[in-house]
This record gives sequence, C-alpha cells and structure tokens, in this order.
Amino acid sequence: MYSLWMLAALAASSASATDTASLDADVATVVRAEHLPGLAMAVVDDGQVVYRHAEGARGDGGHIDEDTLFKIASNSKAMTAALLARLVQQGRLHWDDPVQRHLPGFRMHDAWVGEQMQVRDLLIHNSGLGLGAGDLMLWPESNTFTRADIIAGLAHLKPVSSFRSGYAYDNLMYVVAGEVAAAAGGKPYDRLMREQVFEPLGMTRCQVGAWSVSDVGNVAQPHAWRGDRNEVVNADGAISPDLPSMAAGGIRCSLRDMTRWMQVLLDPTLAPGWLDNAQRHTLWTLHMPMPLGERQRRWDNAHFYGYGYGWRVSDMDGQWKVAHTGTLSGMYSSLALLPDRKVGVVMLINGEGEYARTALMQAMLKRFTAPDDARPAMEYLAELKADQAMRAATGHQRPEATPARATMGADLTRWQGRYSDPWLGPASLCPGKDGLRFSVDKSPKLQAAVLKLQGRWLLRWDTLGDEAQAWLQPGEGPAPTLDLRAIDPDIDFSYDFQDLHFTRTGDCAGSDRQRR
Repeated sequence: MYSLWMLAALAASSASATDTASLDADVATVVRAEHLPGLAMAVVDDGQVVYRHAEGARGDGGHIDEDTLFKIASNSKAMTAALLARLVQQGRLHWDDPVQRHLPGFRMHDAWVGEQMQVRDLLIHNSGLGLGAGDLMLWPESNTFTRADIIAGLAHLKPVSSFRSGYAYDNLMYVVAGEVAAAAGGKPYDRLMREQVFEPLGMTRCQVGAWSVSDVGNVAQPHAWRGDRNEVVNADGAISPDLPSMAAGGIRCSLRDMTRWMQVLLDPTLAPGWLDNAQRHTLWTLHMPMPLGERQRRWDNAHFYGYGYGWRVSDMDGQWKVAHTGTLSGMYSSLALLPDRKVGVVMLINGEGEYARTALMQAMLKRFTAPDDARPAMEYLAELKADQAMRAATGHQRPEATPARATMGADLTRWQGRYSDPWLGPASLCPGKDGLRFSVDKSPKLQAAVLKLQGRWLLRWDTLGDEAQAWLQPGEGPAPTLDLRAIDPDIDFSYDFQDLHFTRTGDCAGSDRQRR
C-alpha cells in the first residue's frame, strides 16, 4: 500500500511527466534535427490520454492528423498474437498445438523440428533459423511471393542453431502464425483481425488485407532524405494489396487507433471479456530470453530482457515494461507500456526515424520511471549519434563502389544463364542493353546491374540504396552456381543474401549457345 507521501510524489512526477509544453519542445527539436517529414505521438497516463501531437506532411499534399494511417510494421506482431490469444480463449486452438495440426503441409529443414514446432514457438523467435532468414520473400515490396510460397520455402532454409536454444528475430514464423489463425478460425487472417481485434476494440481506421487507398483516404506515405529534402519512396498505388507479410508487419493504423489499443491493453475494463486475465498474462510473459545490451543497462538500469508473444519484455528503473518497434523502408513506429502505472507511449513516423523514435521514447518514459534523471530527447539523440560514429570508425568499412566498371557480354560467359534458388526461386544472369544484368523473377526490385570492382563482381540494385549492394560470387565447381554476399557487414538483416544458393537451369532467353 502506498503511503500518502508516496502518492503525492507519484502525482507530482506524473504532472511533470505530462508537461505538454516541454513535450512539444522535445518533439519539435527532434523533428527538426532528424528532418522528419511527419510524426504522430500520444501518451496515456493512468489510462487517460494526456498528450496528443500530430504534425507534418503525409506525402500526398495533405497534412498528418490523428486519423492519418501509418504503416505500424512489426507492431503488427502484437496484434497477431492478440488474435491468436482470442482463438485460444474461444477454444479453437491451444498454444501448445503442433503447427502441423492446423497446417499439415508445414515443414522445416529438419523434419523433426517441423513436427515438434508448436503455435507458441511461432511467436518467440526460437526456430533455430538465422536472423531474418527468408525475409527476401517478404521485402522489398511489392513482389509476387504468396503465403504458400513462404511456408514452402521454410523447408529449404538451413538452421544456424538448434531448435529452442536461442533467440534470433524472424518474420516468416509470424506469416505462419497468421495462417494458423486462419485455419483455426475458419476465415482469412485479415477478416479475423477485423472481427476479433479492430471491431471489438473500436479501432475504426486500422486497415488489413487489400483496401482502396483513395476510398479510405488520409494515408501517410514513406519518405527518404535525399540530398537536402524528403522525398516520397515506395508510394501506394490505388489499392494497398493483401501482402504476405501482413501478420508480421503489414497492418496500418492511425494515432487514434493506436491510442485506443494502448488504453485497452492497460485497462481490461474498457473491453470487458475481450481477453481474459490468463491470456493477457501469457502475452506479456517472458518466454524467450534476449541479450541485454550495454546501452539498455545504462539507460534503463535494466536487469532482464526477453520476448513475449509479440512483445519485448524488460524492466526500466525497477518498473515492468512491454514494448515493440516497427521498421519498414521510410516508416518507423514505437510503442511502450508501463502496465503497473497504466502508462503508454506510441509514435508513428513516415520518414527515416530510427534515432528519433529511440530518443523520444527514452525521454518520454524516463519522465515516469526516473523523473529526477530525465533528460531532453536531444541528449539521448546525441549519444546515439556518438555511438554510431564510433562504430563507423572502428567497424568494417564498406568498399567504395564508384570505380566499378560496367560488364560486357564476354564477362562471366560460363555463368550466364537461368538459375534457381530453392526458396527465392528463378533468377537470371544475362546480357542487357548496358551490360550483364542479374534479376529475380518473383521480386521486381531485386534487379541489378553487374559491375566489376577490384577483381570481383558487384550487384548494384536498380531501386535499392547503396547499403544493399551485394557481391555476386560465381561457383568454381563442375556446374555453374551463384552465391550472394552483402558488401556491408552492417546491412539490414532482412537482406539475407547469405542464405541464397543459385544453381543453373538453362540458357538466357534467345541464346543460341548450348552451355553444359
């Protein structure tokens, strides 16, 4: 039981934490410093919304407000977990069900792992696959891979550790989880998500599955900082498609929706019976330990860190914290809860906002967990930039690609032709108008010019940034093969080039040479 002076202290710290003038100042300085095109942010304290902020450009000529839709990326995972929890509560499945009970065609590279994997394992990144394994079937969007392709591809992805022995972030298992929900619920994932989560919670703007961008309206577009200004990248077409990645990171919601999501999670009485205590407890239980980083120890005074069902669970200054981030090209999100305090913070950004979301979230939460140690967001941002500079100075350096020369038809003659990878599918290494070209059939954005650099072969993708460039490594065995390796050791883990191995299947179209 709190004493009167403790209650007074908590009340005082809460008032300080939600000082809107200082919050506005924090947001404004970070938005300017990080050149954010737009941001939407909300704070819930003791279950009540005490701060809302929305500003900036959507990217279609309109302005961001509380109802603007953002890609929430991997914050979709918590919603997928909540959908499964609803189905467990309704008796349609159990957390310890074998995945094959619901998806008989599900296989892993090791047949025993496929047989033993349970529904719960799909959510906690313990499959034994490498970090981001198979993500090239999801991103870059859009492509023509289906959910069936992704599930079939899992059988060809080799593990890097034993099953359930450790943590490695994985998106494909959430795609499987979405299909388990569909099989158990008897309806497609998108329909179940609307019926089981969005509608009962009043999240009226959230979108899942295929939908008309013009009919829904008020949709933020992703941006990238190019030169001295933000530019829209990967803009929506008329229809936002039903992406295979939906259950892992494909949901879109507004600030108003995400605020409602936080409030219901923090206070079950707002949606009586939606999730019982047993299922709520299960979602936020630490099921898989995760490495605790030095910065997390220093900033949060943290002692434990792990993954729940769609959530990261830790402590911050002696208080229980559940949180997650979301990252897609040109879109960043972050959501954190202090359940015992009924405190929640969410932010949605439609630009390159990795450091901005980290600094703002840290500054905001610190106002609640350790107000005497709270600092402006710009101080946290400066630390992040200093750490980045130190890593760049002491880490591996990406090779300078400007001296690379174009290839000619006579280059790599033995290796020109059609290829196939067991999970990424057909590809080609063939002459084009301006030299050799490498292309993946099912992924229109994995199209590259083949260049020669320092005696090696370099893939410069047509629409991806320089940070995604890869080495093309011809195999020297009796049969032509191709492997890929990222040239940047710090590349985003979703570019899992190292998991690819292409074997030759035939000639380039129109070739009159028979290569054996």
